[in-house]
Amino acid sequence: KSYIWSSFTRVFHIILVISVGLVFILAEFDKLLSWHAAIGFTIGLLFVYRILWGFMDVKYSKFKDFNFNLHDLQEYIFNVFTDKKKYVGHNPASSWAIVAMIALGLGSVFTGIVVYGTQEGMGILSFLNISLFKDMDFFEDVHELFANSFMAVIFIHIAGVLLDRVLHSSKAIESMKGGYKESDATSLKLTFFQRVFGVVWIGTSIFFFLYLLANPSNLLIADANTPVDYKKEHTLF
Repeated sequence: KSYIWSSFTRVFHIILVISVGLVFILAEFDKLLSWHAAIGFTIGLLFVYRILWGFMDVKYSKFKDFNFNLHDLQEYIFNVFTDKKKYVGHNPASSWAIVAMIALGLGSVFTGIVVYGTQEGMGILSFLNISLFKDMDFFEDVHELFANSFMAVIFIHIAGVLLDRVLHSSKAIESMKGGYKESDATSLKLTFFQRVFGVVWIGTSIFFFLYLLANPSNLLIADANTPVDYKKEHTLF
């Protein structure tokens, strides 16, 4: 067996899966909008750290080890029902899927911040909650496009993993649990700095989320709308 996925990469996946699931469920509840925003910001932070992780020379997780060759991608997809080439790290499909998820995820977060400010009068862009923007559907439509595309890529990625398991008895899910794969490839070894970065990555992401929830008046999710005193506005109240 070879050690392929570090504990930090695996914990990142777990937190991301839970966060994405919650953020889409909470989007349906207006009273939990601040929770939706807090989780959205956390997802954005997780992805920023993942980008840095991809440039840190971490074997199998670094972007240099990804296969973006379009010919290999075509061959991998067309041979999905046959004995296709096996990859120790990310195969061509998952390589493209991960980059797409990062791009669409960050796009969802950024457009979500814009919608949160312009239409809800909340967060760092609450000053844009003016008649020029707050009645526009454009920002919300763009946010939904990014979010739905993000979810579509996630479902395709999951479907690919499950299909590979059914057709080829792939152990991808088990490898993401324990970090090991049946292979003679060189095992992953993290440097001290990479371990420290991993701890910071996971630790600050969790702390950031808890901080946002514990301090709802913080700049990122604060409600800038002026409370209405209905008793003063309407004496009948």
